[in-house]
Amino acid sequence: MLFGPYPNSYAARRLVSLINRLYPLKKCDKMPKKECLYYHIGECLGYCIHKDIDTKDMRNEIISILNGHDEILINKIQEKIKINSDNLNYEVALELKNELDYIKVVFERQKVELNDGINRDIFNYYSENGYISIVVFFLRNGKLVGNKKNIFPLIDDEKETMEYYIVNFYAKKNIAPKEVIVPDNLDLSLLSSVCNTKVLSASKGKKKHLFDLAKTNAKINYKNDLEMQYKTEARTYDACKDLGKLLGIENLSVIESFDNSNLFGSFTVSGMVTFIDGVPSTKDYRKFKISKEQNDDVGSMKEVIYRRYQSVLLNKSRIPDLILVDGGINQINACNSVLNDLNLHIKVCGLAKDDKHSLSELIDGDTLMSYKIDKKSNVFYLLTRISDEVHRFTINYHRQIRSKGSIQSVLDNVQGIGENRRKELIKKFGSLKKMKESTIEDLESVLPKTVAKNLYNYLSSMNSEKE
Repeated sequence: MLFGPYPNSYAARRLVSLINRLYPLKKCDKMPKKECLYYHIGECLGYCIHKDIDTKDMRNEIISILNGHDEILINKIQEKIKINSDNLNYEVALELKNELDYIKVVFERQKVELNDGINRDIFNYYSENGYISIVVFFLRNGKLVGNKKNIFPLIDDEKETMEYYIVNFYAKKNIAPKEVIVPDNLDLSLLSSVCNTKVLSASKGKKKHLFDLAKTNAKINYKNDLEMQYKTEARTYDACKDLGKLLGIENLSVIESFDNSNLFGSFTVSGMVTFIDGVPSTKDYRKFKISKEQNDDVGSMKEVIYRRYQSVLLNKSRIPDLILVDGGINQINACNSVLNDLNLHIKVCGLAKDDKHSLSELIDGDTLMSYKIDKKSNVFYLLTRISDEVHRFTINYHRQIRSKGSIQSVLDNVQGIGENRRKELIKKFGSLKKMKESTIEDLESVLPKTVAKNLYNYLSSMNSEKE
């Protein structure tokens, strides 16, 4: 006979321990020759000396409790609390009160199972003070089997952050289930298209109950984890000071970091993140669409650096203390050449990675000296965090949604396809999936040979791309 599910093995063991405490079950591993202490304190019926004990009612009650009928257990705990309170056993009464609070949470989870045999994920969030806490509930065969939680600074607004998170969640190794439940302020049809599954909101019933429970969990996680988040940011503040000493920058505070991403071999974007005193300043993040279509990382770096710091000069904005570029000497030289043309003197460093894509060296843009960073140091922690953040930001929601989720935006990225040809393609093939399955000859029924080849290669690169 199987019971559950429970939040974890600890919850299951705690429930069994409580039942053992409340019911006079056999406590001994073996059958002793005479009654033990449990018999004398009323926690055992003395199975060793009394052979004809009728346990049918007790057994049925316990099975009912394990099957989710929590009112039996709650009533029994409340009865014990009253007895101990009346006898001035306040410590025992308080212990039982804590058990009562815990057990209500455990059974609350059991009550909201969806016994429909469907695999689904439920996303919800809570945000406050520039942070967002996200919780995902995993239901398999209608049973709640686990969850995942994250808390991080808000980059865009809540809607865009949630959409990016969900798309990125399934773009990795997570397989989308048959059904995904999300907040109703998100773009459900777009998410359905991108995640290739049914995406909906919940307005009533047990689904809504679970959805609301996910939000409650997100709020609790926010309250519990934010203190740890603040400690982490204090650590990065110390790392910022250490990095300044290493590079000879007095009072290093503002760091701007850039990363380029080539989407599907043709559409290039760049992202910039800003850290102030080791802490992400999301309001200062910037996105750039590179005008050149060819895969030219150095050219892209020059363009984005020029656009960023020409704007800084024109608007008399704050100038950073340090610029970090993702790459080696070529990217550093490209950045420095543009800064020299703009007559700006800002320290530039490159973040070099090893063959495992792990940060290995910091290259000083003035001396081209390489610093091996101790992987246990605060500086390594900070630089890795900046590198990961700028990469994550660059491979962002817009790229995920627009490049993979919209026929129009995909076709707009292919040279030679304008509005008329786009309409003809949509009319003939109907969906992006059908276009991806087509041969060059199929595409030539609508497009000139060269354009058909461009589209075919572009769609093929979408299928094979790995982040």
